[in-house]
Amino acid sequence: MFRTALRNVLAHKARLLMTVLAVMLGVAFVSGTLVFTNTISDAYQKSSAKGFDQVDVAVTPDYQDARGDRVGKQQELTDALLDRSARVPGAASAIGVVRGFTAVADKDGRLIGDGFSTQGGNYWGDKDPRYPLVDGRAPRGEGEILIDAETAERTGYGVGDTVRLSVDGPVLTPKITGVFTTDDGNVAAGGSLALFDTVTAQRLFGKTGTYDEIDVRAKAGVTQAALKAELDRALPKGVVETTTGEQLADDQAEAIASSMSGMKQGLLVFAGIALFVGTFIIANTFTMLVAQRTKELALLRAVGASRRQVTRSVLIEAFVVGAVAAVAGLFAGVGIGAGLRSLMGAFDATVPDGPLVVTPGTVAAALAVGVLVTMLAAWLPGRRAAKIPPVAAMSSLHARATTKSLVLRNTIGALFSGAGVAVVLAATTMGGSDGQAPMGLGAVLLIIGVFVLTPLLSRPLIAAAAPVLRAFGVSGKLARQNSVRNPRRTAATASALMIGLTLITGMTVMAGSLQKSIDKMASSAIEADYVVSMANHNPLSPDVAEKLRRVDGVTATSPLRNAPSRIDGSTEYLTGVDGSTIGRLTDLPLEDGGFRVGGTDVVVDDTTAKEHGWKAGSAFTVSYEDGAKQKLTVAGVYQGNEMIRGILLDTATLAPHQQDPVDMQVMVKTDGGTSDAVKDRLTEALGTNPAIKVQDKKDISQEIAQMFTLMLNMLYGLLAMAVIVAVLGVVNTLAMSVFERSQEIGMLRAIGLDRRGIKRMVRLESLVISLFGGVLGIGLGVFFGWAAGELMGSTLATYELVLPWGRMAVFLALAAVVGVLAALWPARRAARLNMLTAIKTE
Repeated sequence: MFRTALRNVLAHKARLLMTVLAVMLGVAFVSGTLVFTNTISDAYQKSSAKGFDQVDVAVTPDYQDARGDRVGKQQELTDALLDRSARVPGAASAIGVVRGFTAVADKDGRLIGDGFSTQGGNYWGDKDPRYPLVDGRAPRGEGEILIDAETAERTGYGVGDTVRLSVDGPVLTPKITGVFTTDDGNVAAGGSLALFDTVTAQRLFGKTGTYDEIDVRAKAGVTQAALKAELDRALPKGVVETTTGEQLADDQAEAIASSMSGMKQGLLVFAGIALFVGTFIIANTFTMLVAQRTKELALLRAVGASRRQVTRSVLIEAFVVGAVAAVAGLFAGVGIGAGLRSLMGAFDATVPDGPLVVTPGTVAAALAVGVLVTMLAAWLPGRRAAKIPPVAAMSSLHARATTKSLVLRNTIGALFSGAGVAVVLAATTMGGSDGQAPMGLGAVLLIIGVFVLTPLLSRPLIAAAAPVLRAFGVSGKLARQNSVRNPRRTAATASALMIGLTLITGMTVMAGSLQKSIDKMASSAIEADYVVSMANHNPLSPDVAEKLRRVDGVTATSPLRNAPSRIDGSTEYLTGVDGSTIGRLTDLPLEDGGFRVGGTDVVVDDTTAKEHGWKAGSAFTVSYEDGAKQKLTVAGVYQGNEMIRGILLDTATLAPHQQDPVDMQVMVKTDGGTSDAVKDRLTEALGTNPAIKVQDKKDISQEIAQMFTLMLNMLYGLLAMAVIVAVLGVVNTLAMSVFERSQEIGMLRAIGLDRRGIKRMVRLESLVISLFGGVLGIGLGVFFGWAAGELMGSTLATYELVLPWGRMAVFLALAAVVGVLAALWPARRAARLNMLTAIKTE
């Protein structure tokens, strides 16, 4: 039986080619994902580990938890703690570390890096062992900095050049006094690192007299564990935490692996979708192969082969096909991983240098996925093959689906579909995250149900196309009849395309609806002409609001300033605003009271008011972060949204209780509204700072649209693999169907249907099957998009369903194109059959 199985694989290698390609693509997706993420993770881990070479033990501030009326806050690392750390037994030296965001502009005024990887720090003394100088000297005073060698090479900066940078808004123009090398992973990944002298760094980052970390080096012969133990004894408990350099490297490696796991899981999900779609092709291929070899299988049964042996022979064929596809997919995946690694460099998303990583786990996963998916998909056709009675097969009576089996299938499909719709509808009535799991379960049940019901649905839906097909004469009529001749085969072929289009349509509906709702929220909640913020959403200096207030034509400004507090034993964040102008800069619908902010009067969003049982006129006591208490009065309750919510109070009331006040945004209103000239004036007033965004409502909407467009394009690209696999399925089904109907095609040619008519028949059949799958996919996608929107609408008040009719028409046209392209080779093959040879085919 083993030799028989191998002979069958070699005999039908052309017919199995599409199956091999489908499995290979899925395996390549899986192995490419693993190679790519392992390579990136390994490069970052090795790079970050080098950064801890100068640290034996790190001393960091502990966090003081909120308790009673006390606001939780970070402890401080002072010069006294630095001195004590340096004097403990076994310590060779101690360095105070200061870090913060520092946006550096290149010579064209553009921000270096993506904002999050442009960092600043301090250079310790005249010779900092962490940052070896390759040129120049250490910085001294506010007007001097160092830059890393990578940034210097990328930008062309050198010692003596003046550079423009910003820490929290205002533009600084220090002179470069030196260039240093570093193993910092952010720098290796395309970011920048600027170093000030320690006092300047502390002042700029709002940490005067304190440090973010103290790095302690051990004397020769002293282990990191021994030094940590000495520091634990010498430093106050509850104020600091100590961690060895080895542990820091391990923690960093774990954090990198964790951050990469999200990307890995996301890519593997799409790889799984492609493989799932591939199972339809595999099952279809082996079902048709079994049907075409009915006599052969019956002869094996007649000469003594058991049912188990027949099933086993089919599974052996599947194993060989899966093994070949898995090996090919593994090599293709390694190429994909290397290509993605290079592609990141092309998009300036550089990563630290490192070798391509192909782990034994990746090889095992690729082989296991390829073989298991193929064998599982081929098991049902193999089981059906074993059930064919020898006598029926010897007389060429193909076992057709009985009425009982079709009724059972339709009943099961209806039950699954009904249960899926019911669960999805029930999930739409739940709030937020509570409905996510039921929604997912309902979606799976409905997709399974529709797949099972697809043979039943194929007849009426394809029959609806009869008037159009009738215009193509005999070819159109034959195409319609061929499409419904074997409903199960049509269903399996169409379902592969249906799944891809369901996901694409559903995500398009959700993304379009979300974008519309956020646009609506921004336009309805904000009356300001401009919103000013940092490019990476870091806090702004209060000086920014002051500078904007003095610009000609500005009539009103207000910062949005966050501050923690304690109210009724729980932490609540206060939002400081300019009470005299906030009413002109926002349009927040009131539910109770009036919009009055000033002194001890505050306004509260509806959710917070409901949680605390407040209404207009309610009074409550707040404990600020400095420990002071004050009684505030609720002047009004407004409808909160994703952009503005919480307790709004005057900055004049809040500021005295903040040690280092910073603003998250500044809203600006001008007398002439929005214009390029006004925007230029605001930008110039802030020093044409590349780290600061000055946006009107249109800019905010465009930024949101770009984000959703980028997300959708990425998803389309990832789902393209599933669509390609579906195309292979249509090609495979048509090609094998042409072989199966060789005698019939020969008879049609003999009675007068020319080659053009044969080609048209096959193409129309492919088009009908593809459009059938497209209609089902788009319909399910719209339903899932609506359902997910209803679930999101419970937390997003401005949500409204948007049906992208244009894109859905494109998706349907794409399904038609798939059908036409998939039929090119099978139609040509059918038209070239020799009619006499075809008629003699058994």
